[in-house]
Amino acid sequence: MSQSGATVSQECVQAFNDLKLSKKYKYIIFKLSDDNKQIVIDEASDDQDWENFREKLINATTKSKSGAVGKGPRYAVYDVEYQLASGEGVRNKITFIAWSPDDAGVMAKMVYASSKEALKRSLTGIATELQANDADDIEFDSVLKTVSKGLAGK
Repeated sequence: MSQSGATVSQECVQAFNDLKLSKKYKYIIFKLSDDNKQIVIDEASDDQDWENFREKLINATTKSKSGAVGKGPRYAVYDVEYQLASGEGVRNKITFIAWSPDDAGVMAKMVYASSKEALKRSLTGIATELQANDADDIEFDSVLKTVSKGLAGK
């Protein structure tokens, strides 16, 4: 259980294991349920297009207690694949992304921040973690540079 009291649904763990072990998914986007009591799957996909994934994060919304809909934080796991510049082959790193746009509501950002560790603890095998607060933070080149520690080739 997280500091916020949110629990991680079993489906989150199952989908993550499907991504990690059987490569069933390329990414999974997680969100808090409307009552903020459970972390659930927003979407799990085998789509290889980073831009489609990025757009889903950028366009994510959340509903405030008053019912207003605005920009929303998300958690995501993406299986980043890259070529080593040294020519030593392809590498994969399962990357955890905490997406919390600067223009999201304060309450939503607080609940997501306090629930993040519970989700990360449930997902065994994360290689890298990124905190992303604006669209530039999730440009593929900047993510690749972080994930590969600068070792990826073009």
